[in-house]
Parts: sequence; structure tokens; C-alpha cells
Amino acid sequence: MTTLSDPPRESFRLSMLINDTRYRAYTFQFIALMLVLALFAYLGSNLVANLRAAGLNISYEFLGESSNYDINQTLIDYTSQSSHLRASIVGVLNTLLVAFLACVTATIIGVIAGVARLSPNWLVRKLMAGYVEAFRNVPVLIWIIIIFTIMTAVLPAPSAFRGEDPDASMLFGAVAFTNRGLYLPAPIWGPGSLVVVLVFIASIVGVFAYRRYATKLLYDTGKLLPMGWPSLAIFILPTLLVYFLLGRPITLEYPELAGFNFQGGTQILGSLIALWWALAIYTGAFIAENVRAGIQAVSKGQTEAAASLGLRPKRIMNLVVLPQALRVIIPPLISNYLNITKNSSLAIAVGYMDVTGTLGGITLNQTGRAIEAILLLMLFYLLISLAISALMNVYNNAMRLKER
Repeated sequence: MTTLSDPPRESFRLSMLINDTRYRAYTFQFIALMLVLALFAYLGSNLVANLRAAGLNISYEFLGESSNYDINQTLIDYTSQSSHLRASIVGVLNTLLVAFLACVTATIIGVIAGVARLSPNWLVRKLMAGYVEAFRNVPVLIWIIIIFTIMTAVLPAPSAFRGEDPDASMLFGAVAFTNRGLYLPAPIWGPGSLVVVLVFIASIVGVFAYRRYATKLLYDTGKLLPMGWPSLAIFILPTLLVYFLLGRPITLEYPELAGFNFQGGTQILGSLIALWWALAIYTGAFIAENVRAGIQAVSKGQTEAAASLGLRPKRIMNLVVLPQALRVIIPPLISNYLNITKNSSLAIAVGYMDVTGTLGGITLNQTGRAIEAILLLMLFYLLISLAISALMNVYNNAMRLKER
């Protein structure tokens, strides 16, 4: 009987980097990487040499200088005497604010429109098709300008609420829609308000935990727990109970007309509203198509099998179709979120001061540091895009089909 043994392992030689197929691909990739790095090194050294010849150098000392300009909306304390660095941070926060609001709103609009596009009702189906075709085939900049123009032309000035215009009245005596923006009551945080906020956050976590438990119980045992009223009770009751037990620590400051404008409360600028809704409605049209494609990717037999078990259409959509469709919807949804973040740089068209308007606009023009400002802008958008992609990929992996 003959015994077979593995041949002796051949010792590594440099020639194997080219001749051996096990190493050849890595060799070519390493050579390509070195060429790319050499190209960037040459461009960088050429840039530095040209700047030195012109008597310039790359420096970020300008970030510590006084900005000497005002910003119409700030989420943190800021004055015209603040530094350019603080002005840039204000712009970054404004960008993140409008991107977050637009992503959430676009997702809601897109899911509703995508499901409605498959409705058996002819009128609803055609209306949603018209919305999708109208909004996604017109540049988002035009929609931003249209919405902003309508707001400034149709809504009354703050002075009209003095009684000059009989149609101008505050909603519930607390909310005013004007051509300068929306005025809302502002919270006043008293002793114990932090506890209320923490309970509110815990209630939100509790809602997700309960719904996840109910879904797992349904899949494991077939027992169906109610979703609607328990979720609403968990969301509202604990916060209200703590709020009244602590003696109402959070009160409201209402906007009041003083002179030609409102004082007090919170103002949401018209430019923010126009940018927010234009990005949301525009991107929502693309998300609607992704949702429709994801739903249609689910086999029709899944719907028929669920219906044969006696599930109502709403239950079929929520428990059978959408969970499977998410595997198709999420990857292009990441691109839509990235587009919202990058398209927010169009804010300067309506005077909303995002990071492009502060760091890439006024700061750049005042200091003349174009290269430094543009590099910082590129770094910010790169980091925020990578962060969004990373978070959405984590969710995408969680929704991926688990194989045994």
C-alpha cells in the first residue's frame, strides 16, 4: 500500500512575486499603491513650492482670529467677535441640523409615497407617480428657491400680527407663520427638568424595546401583542407622570410681538424651512422609487401566503413585505442620505449659513486662505459621509438575511 504525503514546501524567493500567481496580484496592487502615493507626493510638493515662491504658506492661524461677521442662526453662543473657528463650528452644526431633519422627513415621505405607488387605488397611484416624476426630474436648487420664494411672498410680515391684517393670527396663540420664518414657544428649563428629559429618552428606548420584544414573540410563538396603544402609553405616560410629580419643572416662553418683530420664543428661519423641505421632498421622490423597487422585489407568493393565513393587508406589509424589502432598500438609501448632506451646501442660495457659507464663504473671502478653507471643507464632508455610511452599513448588516 502506497502512502501519499504532501510535497515539501518550497522556500520563498523574490522571483515568486512575479511568477507565482499566489503573490502576483498583491505585487501589482502594491506597485499601483506606490505610484498613487508618489503622484500625491509630487502634487503636494509642487503646491508647497509654488506657494513658497509666491511668498505664501499653508497656515491655520486664521482660525483663531476674530470673525467680524454675524450669523443669522446659531445653535451655540456666537457673536461677531468670536473666532473663525467658532464660526466654522456654528456652520457645521447648522449643516448637521438641516441634514438630520431632511433625512428623517425624506424617509417618511419616501416610504409613504413608495407604498402608495403600489396602491390598488388608481387616483392615489397616479398622484404619487406624478409627485415622483415632477420632483426628481427638476434640480433641487430650483425647488429650494421656489419654496423660499413662496414663503416670503405668501406669508405675512411679523408686523401684520399687530392687527393690520385680519388673516394674520397666531395658531393657538403660540405659533406664528411669517415671511421671516416660524416662531414657536421656547422651553424654560427649571430645577428637575433634566430628570424629565432623561425619562423621556428612556421612554423612547422603551418603545423600541417593547416593539422588538413583541416582534420576537410573534416570530417565536405566533402570539400577537398589540403595538399601537402600548407604544403610545410607554412614550407618553412616564414622562407626564414625572413632569407633574416634580411640579412642572419645564415651562414655555411664548413669542410676543414687540416693534416690527417677535421677541422671545424660538425662531426657525424661513431659509432653514425652505432648505429642509426642498431637500426632503426632492430626495423623498428617489427614496419612493427605492421603496417601490424593494417591495416589488419580494415574491408575490409571500403576500399570498400571508393572506391565506388570515393576516390583514396592513399586517402583511409591516410583518412580511417590508422586513424583506429593507434588504433591497437600505443600500441605495445610504446614497440618498449622502446626497442630502452634500446638497445642503446649496444653503447659501437662500442665505442659510451652513459650513459652506461660513468657512467656505465669508471666512475664506475675509482671510484669503482658500486652500486651507477648502481642505477643511473637504475633510468635514468626507468625515460626515464616512460616518453616515458606517452607521447605515451596521444597520444593513443587522437586516441582512441570516444564513444557517
